[in-house]
Amino acid sequence: MGKSFDILLFIIIILSIVLVMLESIKSFDAKYHDYLYTAEWVITVFFTIEYIARIISIKKPLKYIFSFYGIVDLFSTIPLYLSFFFAGSQVFLAVRALRLLRVFRILKLVRFMGEASQLKEAIKSSRAKIAVFIYTVLILSVIMGTVMYLIEGAEAGFTSIPRSIYWTIVTLTTVGYGDIAPVTSVGQIIAAIIMILGYGIIAVPTGIVTVEFAKQGSTANKKDKNVKEIHTNTQSCPHCTAENHQDNAKFCYECGNYLNEH
Repeated sequence: MGKSFDILLFIIIILSIVLVMLESIKSFDAKYHDYLYTAEWVITVFFTIEYIARIISIKKPLKYIFSFYGIVDLFSTIPLYLSFFFAGSQVFLAVRALRLLRVFRILKLVRFMGEASQLKEAIKSSRAKIAVFIYTVLILSVIMGTVMYLIEGAEAGFTSIPRSIYWTIVTLTTVGYGDIAPVTSVGQIIAAIIMILGYGIIAVPTGIVTVEFAKQGSTANKKDKNVKEIHTNTQSCPHCTAENHQDNAKFCYECGNYLNEH
């Protein structure tokens, strides 16, 4: 039953995100506004019941309420209710903007992805290397931005060091908006060097995470050879809210309490 509910919840989350996207299409919203509005209310009521049920079903509700998913659940549910507390056309526009917070429901999908934990561990293991890499890129951007400010000057659009740093970051990431461009030969040579560096820099964090991800996968494969495949579900412990328990498990792997006291 728990897995069936998870599948239903997964489908409804996807549907709610689709509704948010369709509402942003003015022509579609004008034609089917009533249907979209009704569907959104049905989905909002469902998520409200789910949110309240989660609070009631655990012994430490505050832990869930102030958890990441608890905050996401709240933020993605309350926007529609806010329309009852505001009146007037000008305020209504602000309420519609707040209703876009429903897109946070897509973050709830993470809990259904089995490989998400492996990716999370890979990013966590490589966070120090990535932090050093980002720090190095920022230093390079400040230095090159300052140099370009001195070489090009305000005539070429490099009116300040922060704006020059902005140009360096845009060029280094190979985005290239084209709103600012060097005009001197020296500046163009430096820009070419930054462009070439950009291709190498983009690959660095990808390589770091990929290596760590491969390590995680290798470790998991070694365990799979010696350990029988274990199926888990998203059942939460009513005592400590821990998830991903084995099917047919009677006790929580985290706190040791009964999962189903009935």
